[in-house]
Amino acid sequence: MFRFDPYSPEIDADPFPAYATLRAEYPCFWSEDIEMWVLSRHKDIVMALNDWETFSSAKGNLVSELPGRQGSTLGTTDPPRHDRLRALIQKAVTKRALTHIIEPARATMRKHLDALKGRDQFDYVSELSSRYTVDLIVYLFDLPDKNLQTVRDKAVLMVQTDPKTKQKGPQHIEAFEWMQAYAADLVEARKENPGEDLLSQFILSEIDGEKLTDKEILLTVTTLIMAGIESLSGFLTMLVKNITDHPDVRDALVADPSLIPDAIEESLRYNTSAQRFRRCINKEITLHGQTMKPGDFVILAYGSANRDEEVFPNADVYDLSRKPKGHLGFGGGVHACLGTSIARLACKVLLEELLLAFPNISKVDQELRWMSSTNFRSPLELQVKI
Repeated sequence: MFRFDPYSPEIDADPFPAYATLRAEYPCFWSEDIEMWVLSRHKDIVMALNDWETFSSAKGNLVSELPGRQGSTLGTTDPPRHDRLRALIQKAVTKRALTHIIEPARATMRKHLDALKGRDQFDYVSELSSRYTVDLIVYLFDLPDKNLQTVRDKAVLMVQTDPKTKQKGPQHIEAFEWMQAYAADLVEARKENPGEDLLSQFILSEIDGEKLTDKEILLTVTTLIMAGIESLSGFLTMLVKNITDHPDVRDALVADPSLIPDAIEESLRYNTSAQRFRRCINKEITLHGQTMKPGDFVILAYGSANRDEEVFPNADVYDLSRKPKGHLGFGGGVHACLGTSIARLACKVLLEELLLAFPNISKVDQELRWMSSTNFRSPLELQVKI
């Protein structure tokens, strides 16, 4: 009997065979392991993303939700509240031109790459991608220099789950609570002394007399620190894994850096870190002969949709010339990721500088250890040779 358990270490390591079975045989699948439905086809997931009245985010979008997030973040609200939140946050994010992060991003990459020169091998996760993303968050939010390793460690724990208990464990809840307390201190300090940083703009953002509440600011900052540090680092790791798995792609990017944006988009489709998110059924709906009822939870498997042959021919092939349209590497619908422009720019700068410094970078043959997470997928370590 077919099973799909997103808590399984086997799914962490390689979900794609299971996704193929789901799409072909069980496109609307009830998983006894987690007591949730699973949608796996691109068409169905896009439909769900655009039908927020049926597929609601208001009870949380993480497969194993953190306490207190529901209803107070962009990812855990539906319109009209979501529209208000998005408008206020969007105004804060776009107050300064996006290009202002290019030079700080390039400078921090060069700093970390210079520290690695003379080495034969290093761990890309702990020695480059996570340090780079922490530095970007420090710059964007004007974070103090102290406790940065702890901030990164807590961000990693927040996105993990316990495969044995199939829920967030005490260490994951404690990490979330620690991050909220950390963010609360930042918010109070910035209220007294606002600046040009993103946190200050969240506090000051106002449209027609509407402002973000203290709880919305707190949970938005907590979520964005987590996403900016760990989710982005996870994708940057998958991006370099994809490229080192395909030396021909690496060589093409070294020869012509203008292809880097194409490599980023194909990586977002082919093998991204954001694999699955959750919705709750508000209105009864029948799909592929299965009836989902109000109160049922459903997983939208973005990673499966991105390998759907109906949309992406030869979907299991990493094709630099593909220029994929409609991939769900950043989600979609009203809940499409708000930070896509910043993420794409951060990825572009990283690849430009990495391939300039180490044009022959290659992956060390190793058994990868994968992060235990029902939403995200990335290796805990990625040894590379330079």
